[in-house]
Amino acid sequence: MDTSVLHATGLVKTYGTTHALAGVDLAIRRGESVAVMGASGSGKTTLLHVLAGITAPDAGAVTFSPASGAPVQVTGLRETGRSKLRRESFGFVFQQGLLIPELTAIENVAIALMITGRSRAESMERAASWLGALGLAGMEERRIGELSGGQAQRVAIARAQVTGAEIVFADEPTGALDSRTSVEVMDALLWATTQQGRTLVVVTHDPDVAARCSRTVAVRDGRLVSAGVSA
Repeated sequence: MDTSVLHATGLVKTYGTTHALAGVDLAIRRGESVAVMGASGSGKTTLLHVLAGITAPDAGAVTFSPASGAPVQVTGLRETGRSKLRRESFGFVFQQGLLIPELTAIENVAIALMITGRSRAESMERAASWLGALGLAGMEERRIGELSGGQAQRVAIARAQVTGAEIVFADEPTGALDSRTSVEVMDALLWATTQQGRTLVVVTHDPDVAARCSRTVAVRDGRLVSAGVSA
């Protein structure tokens, strides 16, 4: 029985003469945490972007199998369809958080719900709940510049999960943090995803971050050189 939440086959992506992806096959099981590692320029971030529907491949397919409903071929969707999928089913945490500095912590989280059509009142309530669960109770009204790097990343994690995203994609989420804060952020990220039965895909250079995940895959020259074994 196939328990994959994401299934990629034959992914190819080129930029000029550079093969960012050169025929990648990868299955990600529901509820696992997968670290994607590789040298700079290996294709790992391109792989993450294609899996998440941010970038369309030149060839190949990505299928998302939600917990309820029919499977969706991500690579078969137009940009509007991929955008809807990213808003409602996928969550994202990036190295710098990509939070809106003019908004407060709670507004940064709530906006992810409001753009799906939820009311401001409901969005703010759910945002406050996630911030509290991630140790940020009492900091809801602080702007991003008033938070530490680790606190800001926890706001980004709350934003990624407030919509009920089944999969969270994280690109170097601890890359700008010191080692102690990195551990705290990974604790929060894993708690918010796999410990809630959700799935995490994280691109990282850090072997300590990869060691926290249930499986590590290695990318080199656009190819998967190791698919890893789940812990």
